[in-house]
Amino acid sequence: MSNLKILNARVIDPANGVDAMGPVYVEKGHIVTHEPVEAEIIDATGLVLCPGLIDLHVHLREPGQSHKETIASGTRAAAAGGFTSVVCMPNTSPPADNTSTIGWIQEKAKRTGTVNVFCTGAITKGLCGEELAPIGSMVSAGIVAITDDGHCVQSHGVMRRAVEYAKMFGLPVLDHCQDYSLVSDGVMHEGEWSMRLGLPGWPAVGEELIVDRNILLAELCEHPIHCQHISSAGSVRRIRQARRRGVQISGEVCPHHVFFTDDCLVEFDTCFKMNPPVRSERDVEAILEGIADGTLEILCSDHAPHAPFEKEVEFDQAPFGITGLETEFAAFCDLLVYRRQVISLERLIALYTVHPARLLHLDRGTLSPGVVADITLIDPDQDWTFHKEESLSLAKNTPFDGMTFRGRAVRTIVEGRTVWKLSQ
Repeated sequence: MSNLKILNARVIDPANGVDAMGPVYVEKGHIVTHEPVEAEIIDATGLVLCPGLIDLHVHLREPGQSHKETIASGTRAAAAGGFTSVVCMPNTSPPADNTSTIGWIQEKAKRTGTVNVFCTGAITKGLCGEELAPIGSMVSAGIVAITDDGHCVQSHGVMRRAVEYAKMFGLPVLDHCQDYSLVSDGVMHEGEWSMRLGLPGWPAVGEELIVDRNILLAELCEHPIHCQHISSAGSVRRIRQARRRGVQISGEVCPHHVFFTDDCLVEFDTCFKMNPPVRSERDVEAILEGIADGTLEILCSDHAPHAPFEKEVEFDQAPFGITGLETEFAAFCDLLVYRRQVISLERLIALYTVHPARLLHLDRGTLSPGVVADITLIDPDQDWTFHKEESLSLAKNTPFDGMTFRGRAVRTIVEGRTVWKLSQ
């Protein structure tokens, strides 16, 4: 049934400045102001009701890498994390650099997906950083942004043309910030612990140089560029300074970059290997400050699943990436709202709803009358422990196994239909 009466919830809708007790009504899959005649009644006493959470950085791995994850399994995991919408990255096999692959993903998502799947398209053909992908035709196919995520366009000239071309369509540009010549074969943060462990270092400046490049191009082209998975203090400082003078630059944060530091790699656990790497305590503090002051206004997972046999190898041979869809909201809620008190719960919800929706021009992230009824119900006080064996993802490469959090999504509703509910 797509008609609902959700009663007794604390309703938080940052897009409309709402934080109040009250009912929410759904009729034919849309938010309405009147009470439906026939509807399922949900008693949400003690719960927070908010717009469906959006994760704008997810790897669903299909086509071509279904041994890691599928659209079906990845979106089930998203629903279990409280997400009603995910934005999938184009580094599939083959890459999503053409309308055929985009169309295949969209069709598969319609048939097997649990939540909304929005597609990004590649900036360059084959993610090779040399020749622009057919951006205009991919826009017609329905992409919401372009990115070479998993790769970084090294040619500043190619990147400039991409931004200029994207501007013609009002299309956001997302960028994985990594200068290959500086990062080289680095596998962890360059610092004391890389020297102690004898592992090749991944210097923070390898990220910061590309952040600088993106600031210059955003200013030159007068078009937004969004820097993905920010990990360093220098990146935060540069983005803050640029935004203060009006540059259309933004950044996102993943939970692992504020939960862990490079000393966690002492046991060579490949579940702590990601790109960019976890860094120093100084970097963590700078990122938290960037969230607090609004420099970094979007949170996401960079959910990057891998098969067990791929991660169960020597540290420097393992692929980068960890899973995160089922733990990210709870992890941020526990750390940012309760333990460190960096931001309020209302602000946390904004970083997962209205902000990503505005960046990507999505008609989601709000409870305004008439919009599609994508809703997340949250128990902000529930203490729970995550066990990777219970994950709905095909992959188990998570550093959060066995961790206890405060706060959890307990029901996920897409277009008025409950697609996941916590078993009691």
